[in-house]
Amino acid sequence: MTDIDNALPELSPEEIRVLGSLLEKNKTTPDYYPMTLNALTAACNQKSSRKPVVEYEEQTVSQAISRLKALSLVATAIGSGTRTIKYKHNFSTVYPLNEASQAILCLLFLRGPQTPGELNTNAGRLHEFTSLESVLETLVTLQSANPPFVVELPKQAGQKEKRFAHCFGTMPIEEEISATITTHVTASSTVSLEQRLQMVEEELAEVKEQVQKLLKELLG
Repeated sequence: MTDIDNALPELSPEEIRVLGSLLEKNKTTPDYYPMTLNALTAACNQKSSRKPVVEYEEQTVSQAISRLKALSLVATAIGSGTRTIKYKHNFSTVYPLNEASQAILCLLFLRGPQTPGELNTNAGRLHEFTSLESVLETLVTLQSANPPFVVELPKQAGQKEKRFAHCFGTMPIEEEISATITTHVTASSTVSLEQRLQMVEEELAEVKEQVQKLLKELLG
């Protein structure tokens, strides 16, 4: 993979959703691509294959498009015989990644942090990975790029598989780390409460034993 000279842009959640939707529809519904503002808004707001589900207004999507155009990640395309403005992504031009890498990033843009297994399951319409190992190989390639496109997140309590997030915006990563810290704090508080409850139960048992002894002495 060719190294990218410049640092990755810091995209907002709205910009990430717009870019991810364009990447997805380019592969899954090529007959309806490039996309009108209305169609792109609907793609951003669809309830399947999205996390979180959002309800953007066209103005919100239009503002995100303007910023992405300034970053050369999105361009306008006026079709023959119509004056309707449509939009397409320039992601593969700015970042010449292979289809597998683009599929991984598209999924992370649209669904947030995921495990390799989840990425393998969700990638079907974007790219057919031959195995889970091929997903891992793609993640390693994206992670080792300069700058990296993905990052491995710290495991949450009770979590078995590692999860990955894209590096085009720090918000998802910060939320994951925050959630991890909160989980540890909550777990510590729960342990502390359980220990205190156990001490109370032990003290209560001792009191009951002393009362029984006292009653035996009085009645004996």
